[in-house]
Amino acid sequence: QVQLVESGGGLVQPGGSLRLSCAASGSIFSINAMGWYRQAPGVQRELVAAITSGGSTTYVRSVRGRFTISRDNAKNTVYLQMNSLKPEDTAVYYCKLDVPGWSYWGQGTQVTVSS
Repeated sequence: QVQLVESGGGLVQPGGSLRLSCAASGSIFSINAMGWYRQAPGVQRELVAAITSGGSTTYVRSVRGRFTISRDNAKNTVYLQMNSLKPEDTAVYYCKLDVPGWSYWGQGTQVTVSS
């Protein structure tokens, strides 16, 4: 059994910052990648950022230069530092863990950017 526990969401003003965390626990023997997705109301879920076991990263164009994904392999934890937040970043953010042959999702954490 694998569990993903997300934290760090909330309400922030435009231009502000938030840091999301996602800790994976359970029977994890190998990790291919961890990432963050987001879904706004009426919009398809999209990849925000991902990081492989080797440390390679990818970002959706709209967050490049503002968001940074990082990972603590010893703790099986992935972070998303979000700076210069915009109202269009408002969404539920989901953590995803990719292991050989399977994927796991967190429960989601709400991020609201509003004045």
